[in-house]
Amino acid sequence: MRILISGYYGFDNVGDEALLAVMVARMRERLPRADIEVLSARPDATRYALQVDATPRADLPSVRRAIERSSVVVSGGGGLLQNATSTRSLLYYAGVIRAAIRARKPTMIFAQSIGPLDLIGRSIVRECCRGLAAATVRDERSRALLGQLVPSIEVRRGADPVFLIEEPEPSGDDLALQGLGAQSDPLVVVSVRPSARFAEGAERIAEAVDRLAFEHGARVGFVPFGGAADAEASTVVMRKCRSNPTLLPVDDIGAAARIFARARLVIGMRLHAVILAIRLGVPFLAIPYDPKVSALCDDIAYPLAPLWTPHGRSAAVPAVAELADEAWCRRDELAAALRADAERMRSLALENFTVLERIVAAA
Repeated sequence: MRILISGYYGFDNVGDEALLAVMVARMRERLPRADIEVLSARPDATRYALQVDATPRADLPSVRRAIERSSVVVSGGGGLLQNATSTRSLLYYAGVIRAAIRARKPTMIFAQSIGPLDLIGRSIVRECCRGLAAATVRDERSRALLGQLVPSIEVRRGADPVFLIEEPEPSGDDLALQGLGAQSDPLVVVSVRPSARFAEGAERIAEAVDRLAFEHGARVGFVPFGGAADAEASTVVMRKCRSNPTLLPVDDIGAAARIFARARLVIGMRLHAVILAIRLGVPFLAIPYDPKVSALCDDIAYPLAPLWTPHGRSAAVPAVAELADEAWCRRDELAAALRADAERMRSLALENFTVLERIVAAA
């Protein structure tokens, strides 16, 4: 039995690499006899980090051979089937799905967010996903959309596998080396990424950072999940701040989790920053740059308004000071609710692997 995984892997994105690591660990736990192969932008790094077989994702003849030698093909997790980024990206991921189905390999969409999709994107997904063996998605909005596009299969509701990471053990030494000793409390963590109209958003984020620093005594650290691009976006915001926030680079989800576990509040733009906040019971102010972030907030009925929405109407956005103060003052109440939400999302995340087990058993 060989499982081939297709996704956004090998690009040094902390959230996506964490997603893959959890997938591989859970597959080994529940399907111990299966070999695992990953399509990766950096196959040597993926092979070394996870002890899996890895194939260069851009080498299409090698991808076709990987499909041929697989028993089951898994597309996910992540936000792969969307063309807001580019139609070229959508064609790649949908093309892998279509090639696997044509090769008569049981193929599963695994823990994905679906969309945004324009008319062309919907047509591509509808055509390429005919013949899927199964599908699980990360939110209700995605389940409705994929169910409409591929009515021949039951689309099951799951959740992002990163909800399954374990809480970090308390560790002061490595945090102190990053300047996060006891003197850093109370800590606020910020995760931003480049997006449309980011200059406008940077002003609001900087205003929130300053409000939390000056009015509530918070120490603020920016954690770039997406490497250099996120570090650059963080720097843009930091330069607009009157306070003195810190940049806290991380190499893996473990380091990020230890920082988030210390935080009293998170400002989250990256989906996996919001997921980590929910998993650890840390209240947050969301920045839904993509529908997958707002869909997650909707799924847990999160009561706080977004700090900034790139495509939202500015007249409908509450004042930054009002939002920052509300988030800070309701921390304990929100943290308790998020702990309950995290348990529910962990149960949903396990559903992805239950469905995969059924596909493997039938293969």
